[in-house]
Amino acid sequence: MDRPNTKTNNEMKVLAADVARLSQLLTRERDSLPAAYLKDAGLRDAYRAYFLPPNLQKMRVVLGELGLHPAKPLDAGRLRVLDLGAGPGTALLGVLEFFGAREKRPVLDCTAVDRVPENLQIAEELFDLHRSSNRLTASLKTIRSNVEDIVHLPAAPFDLVILSNVLNELFSREGRRTEKRIIVLEDIMRRFVSEAGSCVIIEPALRETSRALLEVRNAMLHAGFTIFAPCVSRGSCPALANPKDWCHEDLPWDAPELLRELDRHTGLRKDSLKFSWLILRKDGITFADALGEGVYRVVSEPLVSKGKRELYICGATDRKLVARLDKDSTARNEAFENLQRGDTVRFDGLVDGEKRSKVGKETGVTIVHRLSM
Repeated sequence: MDRPNTKTNNEMKVLAADVARLSQLLTRERDSLPAAYLKDAGLRDAYRAYFLPPNLQKMRVVLGELGLHPAKPLDAGRLRVLDLGAGPGTALLGVLEFFGAREKRPVLDCTAVDRVPENLQIAEELFDLHRSSNRLTASLKTIRSNVEDIVHLPAAPFDLVILSNVLNELFSREGRRTEKRIIVLEDIMRRFVSEAGSCVIIEPALRETSRALLEVRNAMLHAGFTIFAPCVSRGSCPALANPKDWCHEDLPWDAPELLRELDRHTGLRKDSLKFSWLILRKDGITFADALGEGVYRVVSEPLVSKGKRELYICGATDRKLVARLDKDSTARNEAFENLQRGDTVRFDGLVDGEKRSKVGKETGVTIVHRLSM
């Protein structure tokens, strides 16, 4: 990535204007987002400079969660990876960075599918750079195609299939779009995900896109597929019961200097990784199986008010508010003070109430796993 001091003031202004334009399209003007928006050279430069670095890191986070699966699917000697709607190869770069930081380094046979030829060219260039810097044995095949048309490609089993910021863009201007996305995803699961493989879906953290992902989640569950993570519930998502609820991550992140400079020019802020995600599999094993029954996932930021601390948790059967009064703080429950969104936690002696559950003085609180890069 270019450093800020390699750009003139005028170049920085142009890049910042394109970053602001792309940000607007991806948030407030999603209904106006062109189907192949990265055909626009300015938007492509903006994505590569500003959006690619955090999106790469999100992939590393999710692969870290998949690494907790009891079957250790990422420890194989060779992995076949399919990135659908790959753009400039962002998710595959995340795969390379993830394995580059591990002792066990598989041979990676990667395939990138995208409708924009310029994206695929950039993907090849960046893939070569990251493969070399991470000293990995990896290959990349590129295919020019819409994700919707992937059904016309020959079926082939992959160990890892990725849809990063893609699902919400499918059929976005059509009626019954959720139903159509589900049909495409079911076909992907059956034709391209191996029996021991995984499908990783990463989506924007907006309420609209996150809730749409939860609807897809429920449909895939009812179709017989397994939600490995982030959910610890084997049932329908309780967040859909309230139209104001949605589920996403918000991890603190130290952005590179170029992004901080672009933030200063645009008024945007990239100081955390915000995203929603799913890992789909076929083996029936869930995150609760990996970490043990009785665990909860923290699904909100801490809600701190005078005399108490609260947060929302999601468990095997429900989503609920849990609170601890400051006067009830003890050594047994001191971990409650450090809980953050994305953590997996276990309670011993949680007191259920009418409107919320309560962490009492004798309640034990254990952080089982922390979401991290």
